[in-house]
Amino acid sequence: MIERPPEAVLWDFLRGALMTKAVAAVVDAGVPEALSDGPRPVAELDGDPDTLHRLLRALASDGVFRETEPGVFEHTDASRHLLAPGWSEFAHLFGGVFFDATTDLGASTAEAPFPKRFGVGFWEWLAEHPAERAAFDAAMAGERARPAERLAALDWREGEVVVDVGGGNGALLSELIGRRPELRGIVLDLPETVRDESTFGGRLEFVAGSFFDSVPEGDAYVLSGILHDWPDDAAARILQTIRRAAPPHARLLINESVIEAGNEPSGAKWLDLLMLVLAGGRERDQRQWQALLEGAGFRVESLDGPIVATCR
Repeated sequence: MIERPPEAVLWDFLRGALMTKAVAAVVDAGVPEALSDGPRPVAELDGDPDTLHRLLRALASDGVFRETEPGVFEHTDASRHLLAPGWSEFAHLFGGVFFDATTDLGASTAEAPFPKRFGVGFWEWLAEHPAERAAFDAAMAGERARPAERLAALDWREGEVVVDVGGGNGALLSELIGRRPELRGIVLDLPETVRDESTFGGRLEFVAGSFFDSVPEGDAYVLSGILHDWPDDAAARILQTIRRAAPPHARLLINESVIEAGNEPSGAKWLDLLMLVLAGGRERDQRQWQALLEGAGFRVESLDGPIVATCR
Protein backbone atom coordinates (compact mmCIF):
# COMPACT_ATOMS: atom_id res chain seq x y z
CA MET A 1 0.00 0.00 0.00
CA ILE A 2 1.42 3.39 -1.05
CA GLU A 3 1.47 5.85 1.85
CA ARG A 4 0.20 9.25 0.80
CA PRO A 5 2.04 12.41 1.81
CA PRO A 6 0.54 13.95 4.96
CA GLU A 7 -0.21 17.20 3.15
CA ALA A 8 -2.25 15.29 0.55
CA VAL A 9 -4.30 13.65 3.31
CA LEU A 10 -4.95 17.01 4.95
CA TRP A 11 -5.81 18.63 1.62
CA ASP A 12 -8.56 16.05 1.03
CA PHE A 13 -10.17 17.11 4.30
CA LEU A 14 -9.94 20.80 3.46
CA ARG A 15 -11.60 20.39 0.05
CA GLY A 16 -14.11 17.81 1.20
CA ALA A 17 -17.02 20.26 1.23
CA LEU A 18 -16.39 21.13 -2.41
CA MET A 19 -16.28 17.45 -3.33
CA THR A 20 -19.62 16.83 -1.61
CA LYS A 21 -21.30 19.76 -3.34
CA ALA A 22 -19.85 18.84 -6.74
CA VAL A 23 -21.23 15.29 -6.60
CA ALA A 24 -24.62 16.56 -5.45
CA ALA A 25 -24.72 19.19 -8.20
CA VAL A 26 -24.16 16.73 -11.03
CA VAL A 27 -26.57 14.22 -9.50
CA ASP A 28 -29.31 16.83 -9.18
CA ALA A 29 -28.66 17.79 -12.82
CA GLY A 30 -29.29 14.21 -13.89
CA VAL A 31 -25.76 13.62 -15.20
CA PRO A 32 -25.37 9.98 -14.04
CA GLU A 33 -28.49 8.93 -15.95
CA ALA A 34 -27.55 11.03 -18.99
CA LEU A 35 -24.20 9.21 -19.25
CA SER A 36 -25.60 5.74 -18.64
CA ASP A 37 -25.37 4.76 -22.33
CA GLY A 38 -21.92 6.19 -22.99
CA PRO A 39 -19.89 9.42 -23.29
CA ARG A 40 -21.65 12.71 -23.97
CA PRO A 41 -20.49 16.32 -24.34
CA VAL A 42 -21.45 18.75 -21.59
CA ALA A 43 -23.40 20.82 -24.14
CA GLU A 44 -25.96 17.99 -24.29
CA LEU A 45 -26.45 17.84 -20.51
CA ASP A 46 -28.78 19.89 -18.32
CA GLY A 47 -27.09 22.90 -16.76
CA ASP A 48 -24.64 25.60 -17.68
CA PRO A 49 -22.09 23.93 -20.01
CA ASP A 50 -19.10 25.80 -18.61
CA THR A 51 -19.99 25.09 -14.98
CA LEU A 52 -20.83 21.46 -15.74
CA HIS A 53 -17.50 21.06 -17.48
CA ARG A 54 -15.66 22.47 -14.49
CA LEU A 55 -17.62 20.31 -12.03
CA LEU A 56 -17.07 17.11 -14.01
CA ARG A 57 -13.44 17.94 -14.73
CA ALA A 58 -12.75 18.30 -11.00
CA LEU A 59 -14.59 15.09 -10.17
CA ALA A 60 -12.80 13.24 -12.97
CA SER A 61 -9.44 14.26 -11.50
CA ASP A 62 -10.27 11.96 -8.57
CA GLY A 63 -11.79 9.13 -10.56
CA VAL A 64 -15.46 10.07 -10.43
CA PHE A 65 -16.36 10.30 -14.15
CA ARG A 66 -13.73 10.46 -16.91
CA GLU A 67 -13.04 13.12 -19.57
CA THR A 68 -12.48 11.21 -22.82
CA GLU A 69 -11.82 14.33 -24.89
CA PRO A 70 -12.22 18.03 -24.08
CA GLY A 71 -15.75 18.59 -22.79
CA VAL A 72 -16.87 14.95 -23.23
CA PHE A 73 -17.39 12.73 -20.18
CA GLU A 74 -18.22 9.13 -19.41
CA HIS A 75 -18.71 6.95 -16.35
CA THR A 76 -16.01 5.27 -14.31
CA ASP A 77 -16.60 2.34 -11.96
CA ALA A 78 -16.92 4.85 -9.12
CA SER A 79 -19.41 7.20 -10.79
CA ARG A 80 -21.50 4.30 -12.10
CA HIS A 81 -22.40 3.54 -8.48
CA LEU A 82 -24.56 6.69 -8.65
CA LEU A 83 -26.97 4.65 -10.81
CA ALA A 84 -27.39 1.99 -8.12
CA PRO A 85 -30.27 2.15 -5.61
CA GLY A 86 -29.84 4.84 -2.97
CA TRP A 87 -26.55 6.38 -4.11
CA SER A 88 -27.94 9.38 -5.98
CA GLU A 89 -30.38 10.04 -3.17
CA PHE A 90 -27.55 9.99 -0.65
CA ALA A 91 -25.54 12.36 -2.85
CA HIS A 92 -28.53 14.73 -2.97
CA LEU A 93 -28.99 14.62 0.80
CA PHE A 94 -25.30 14.99 1.66
CA GLY A 95 -25.00 17.97 -0.67
CA GLY A 96 -28.29 19.49 0.52
CA VAL A 97 -29.95 19.23 3.91
CA PHE A 98 -27.12 17.21 5.50
CA PHE A 99 -24.56 19.74 4.26
CA ASP A 100 -26.55 22.70 5.57
CA ALA A 101 -26.98 21.03 8.96
CA THR A 102 -23.27 20.32 9.41
CA THR A 103 -22.33 23.99 9.05
CA ASP A 104 -23.26 24.48 12.71
CA LEU A 105 -21.11 21.60 14.00
CA GLY A 106 -18.44 22.84 16.37
CA ALA A 107 -16.27 21.56 19.18
CA SER A 108 -18.81 22.88 21.70
CA THR A 109 -21.81 21.20 20.05
CA ALA A 110 -23.63 19.15 22.69
CA GLU A 111 -27.04 18.75 21.08
CA ALA A 112 -28.26 18.45 17.50
CA PRO A 113 -27.93 21.86 15.81
CA PHE A 114 -30.55 20.94 13.19
CA PRO A 115 -33.64 22.34 15.01
CA LYS A 116 -32.06 25.75 15.55
CA ARG A 117 -31.10 26.13 11.90
CA PHE A 118 -34.29 24.69 10.38
CA GLY A 119 -36.87 25.64 13.01
CA VAL A 120 -38.02 22.04 13.60
CA GLY A 121 -36.42 18.68 14.32
CA PHE A 122 -35.07 16.57 11.47
CA TRP A 123 -37.97 14.10 11.40
CA GLU A 124 -40.56 16.87 11.52
CA TRP A 125 -38.71 18.67 8.71
CA LEU A 126 -38.82 15.54 6.55
CA ALA A 127 -42.56 15.25 7.15
CA GLU A 128 -42.99 18.85 5.94
CA HIS A 129 -40.94 18.22 2.76
CA PRO A 130 -42.38 15.22 0.90
CA ALA A 131 -39.78 15.25 -1.89
CA GLU A 132 -36.95 15.15 0.65
CA ARG A 133 -38.77 12.44 2.58
CA ALA A 134 -38.99 10.40 -0.63
CA ALA A 135 -35.25 10.88 -1.24
CA PHE A 136 -34.49 9.88 2.34
CA ASP A 137 -36.64 6.73 2.13
CA ALA A 138 -35.02 5.75 -1.17
CA ALA A 139 -31.54 6.32 0.29
CA MET A 140 -32.36 4.23 3.34
CA ALA A 141 -33.77 1.43 1.17
CA GLY A 142 -30.64 1.50 -1.01
CA GLU A 143 -28.72 -1.73 -1.28
CA ARG A 144 -30.40 -4.20 1.07
CA ALA A 145 -28.91 -7.42 -0.31
CA ARG A 146 -26.01 -7.61 2.17
CA PRO A 147 -27.98 -7.05 5.41
CA ALA A 148 -30.72 -9.34 4.09
CA GLU A 149 -28.13 -12.06 3.48
CA ARG A 150 -26.82 -11.70 7.03
CA LEU A 151 -30.32 -11.97 8.45
CA ALA A 152 -31.21 -14.88 6.18
CA ALA A 153 -28.16 -16.80 7.42
CA LEU A 154 -29.60 -16.93 10.96
CA ASP A 155 -31.68 -19.87 12.16
CA TRP A 156 -35.40 -19.42 11.50
CA ARG A 157 -38.54 -21.45 12.19
CA GLU A 158 -41.35 -21.96 9.71
CA GLY A 159 -43.96 -19.19 9.93
CA GLU A 160 -42.03 -16.81 12.15
CA VAL A 161 -43.22 -13.21 12.01
CA VAL A 162 -40.48 -10.64 11.52
CA VAL A 163 -41.32 -7.03 12.44
CA ASP A 164 -39.10 -4.43 10.77
CA VAL A 165 -39.37 -1.50 13.17
CA GLY A 166 -38.99 1.73 11.22
CA GLY A 167 -38.70 -0.42 8.09
CA GLY A 168 -39.35 2.34 5.57
CA ASN A 169 -40.64 1.08 2.23
CA GLY A 170 -40.16 -2.58 3.11
CA ALA A 171 -37.09 -3.15 0.95
CA LEU A 172 -35.13 -5.06 3.60
CA LEU A 173 -37.96 -7.42 4.55
CA SER A 174 -38.77 -8.02 0.88
CA GLU A 175 -35.15 -9.09 0.36
CA LEU A 176 -35.21 -11.28 3.48
CA ILE A 177 -38.47 -13.04 2.60
CA GLY A 178 -37.18 -13.59 -0.92
CA ARG A 179 -34.39 -15.63 0.67
CA ARG A 180 -36.49 -17.18 3.46
CA PRO A 181 -40.01 -17.57 2.05
CA GLU A 182 -41.12 -19.48 5.16
CA LEU A 183 -41.22 -16.17 7.05
CA ARG A 184 -43.91 -13.50 7.28
CA GLY A 185 -43.07 -9.83 7.60
CA ILE A 186 -44.60 -6.68 9.07
CA VAL A 187 -43.14 -3.26 8.25
CA LEU A 188 -43.86 -0.61 10.88
CA ASP A 189 -43.26 3.02 9.97
CA LEU A 190 -44.89 6.43 9.87
CA PRO A 191 -47.89 6.75 7.55
CA GLU A 192 -46.11 9.30 5.32
CA THR A 193 -43.40 6.78 4.43
CA VAL A 194 -43.15 6.52 0.63
CA ARG A 195 -43.90 2.93 -0.36
CA ASP A 196 -45.64 0.75 -2.96
CA GLU A 197 -47.64 -1.85 -1.06
CA SER A 198 -48.69 -3.50 -4.34
CA THR A 199 -45.18 -4.99 -4.49
CA PHE A 200 -45.34 -6.54 -1.02
CA GLY A 201 -47.04 -9.83 -1.86
CA GLY A 202 -48.99 -12.00 0.53
CA ARG A 203 -46.24 -12.51 3.12
CA LEU A 204 -45.55 -8.84 3.87
CA GLU A 205 -47.77 -6.08 5.22
CA PHE A 206 -47.35 -2.43 6.21
CA VAL A 207 -48.56 -1.12 9.56
CA ALA A 208 -48.62 2.64 10.08
CA GLY A 209 -47.45 3.85 13.46
CA SER A 210 -44.70 5.24 15.64
CA PHE A 211 -42.16 3.00 17.36
CA PHE A 212 -42.38 5.31 20.35
CA ASP A 213 -46.03 4.30 20.87
CA SER A 214 -46.45 0.63 19.99
CA VAL A 215 -45.18 -2.14 17.73
CA PRO A 216 -46.93 -5.30 16.50
CA GLU A 217 -46.25 -8.61 18.21
CA GLY A 218 -43.73 -10.78 16.42
CA ASP A 219 -41.13 -13.50 16.78
CA ALA A 220 -38.23 -11.30 15.72
CA TYR A 221 -37.77 -7.54 15.63
CA VAL A 222 -35.40 -5.93 13.15
CA LEU A 223 -33.95 -2.46 13.70
CA SER A 224 -31.91 -1.41 10.69
CA GLY A 225 -30.22 1.96 11.03
CA ILE A 226 -32.80 3.19 13.56
CA LEU A 227 -31.26 3.43 17.02
CA HIS A 228 -28.25 5.45 15.86
CA ASP A 229 -30.67 8.20 14.83
CA TRP A 230 -31.51 8.88 18.47
CA PRO A 231 -29.79 9.83 21.73
CA ASP A 232 -29.71 7.19 24.44
CA ASP A 233 -32.91 8.21 26.21
CA ALA A 234 -34.99 8.09 23.01
CA ALA A 235 -33.28 4.89 21.81
CA ALA A 236 -34.14 3.30 25.18
CA ARG A 237 -37.79 4.29 24.71
CA ILE A 238 -37.87 2.56 21.32
CA LEU A 239 -36.38 -0.60 22.82
CA GLN A 240 -38.79 -0.49 25.76
CA THR A 241 -41.73 -0.25 23.34
CA ILE A 242 -40.48 -3.37 21.59
CA ARG A 243 -39.87 -5.18 24.87
CA ARG A 244 -43.45 -4.56 26.00
CA ALA A 245 -44.81 -6.13 22.80
CA ALA A 246 -42.28 -8.94 22.49
CA PRO A 247 -43.19 -12.46 23.64
CA PRO A 248 -40.54 -14.15 25.83
CA HIS A 249 -39.01 -16.11 22.94
CA ALA A 250 -38.60 -13.10 20.63
CA ARG A 251 -35.24 -12.01 19.22
CA LEU A 252 -34.00 -8.49 18.57
CA LEU A 253 -31.82 -8.13 15.44
CA ILE A 254 -30.03 -4.81 15.01
CA ASN A 255 -28.28 -3.85 11.78
CA GLU A 256 -25.88 -1.14 13.00
CA SER A 257 -22.20 -0.55 13.58
CA VAL A 258 -20.21 -1.31 16.69
CA ILE A 259 -17.51 1.35 17.05
CA GLU A 260 -14.06 -0.20 17.41
CA ALA A 261 -11.16 1.35 19.34
CA GLY A 262 -8.05 2.44 17.47
CA ASN A 263 -7.22 4.56 14.44
CA GLU A 264 -8.18 2.32 11.53
CA PRO A 265 -10.39 3.92 8.84
CA SER A 266 -13.99 3.86 10.04
CA GLY A 267 -17.03 5.09 8.17
CA ALA A 268 -19.02 4.60 11.36
CA LYS A 269 -16.98 7.25 13.17
CA TRP A 270 -17.87 9.78 10.47
CA LEU A 271 -21.49 8.68 10.44
CA ASP A 272 -21.48 9.29 14.18
CA LEU A 273 -20.91 13.00 13.52
CA LEU A 274 -23.82 13.15 11.08
CA MET A 275 -26.09 11.49 13.64
CA LEU A 276 -25.06 14.12 16.20
CA VAL A 277 -25.83 16.96 13.80
CA LEU A 278 -29.20 15.75 12.54
CA ALA A 279 -30.95 14.42 15.61
CA GLY A 280 -28.50 14.12 18.49
CA GLY A 281 -28.01 10.41 17.77
CA ARG A 282 -24.79 8.42 17.85
CA GLU A 283 -22.96 5.31 16.76
CA ARG A 284 -22.13 3.11 19.77
CA ASP A 285 -19.26 0.99 20.99
CA GLN A 286 -19.59 -2.40 22.67
CA ARG A 287 -19.95 -0.98 26.17
CA GLN A 288 -22.62 1.49 25.08
CA TRP A 289 -24.60 -1.18 23.23
CA GLN A 290 -24.57 -3.49 26.23
CA ALA A 291 -25.72 -0.75 28.59
CA LEU A 292 -28.49 0.39 26.25
CA LEU A 293 -29.88 -3.08 25.52
CA GLU A 294 -29.63 -4.47 29.04
CA GLY A 295 -31.24 -1.34 30.45
CA ALA A 296 -34.25 -1.93 28.19
CA GLY A 297 -34.71 -5.56 29.24
CA PHE A 298 -32.67 -7.43 26.64
CA ARG A 299 -29.71 -9.80 26.90
CA VAL A 300 -26.91 -9.33 24.35
CA GLU A 301 -26.12 -12.59 22.55
CA SER A 302 -23.81 -11.31 19.82
CA LEU A 303 -22.26 -8.05 18.65
CA ASP A 304 -20.82 -9.59 15.48
CA GLY A 305 -22.76 -9.27 12.20
CA PRO A 306 -26.27 -8.24 13.12
CA ILE A 307 -26.38 -7.43 16.82
CA VAL A 308 -28.50 -10.18 18.38
CA ALA A 309 -30.34 -9.83 21.69
CA THR A 310 -33.02 -11.81 23.47
CA CYS A 311 -35.62 -10.94 26.08
CA ARG A 312 -34.53 -11.09 29.72
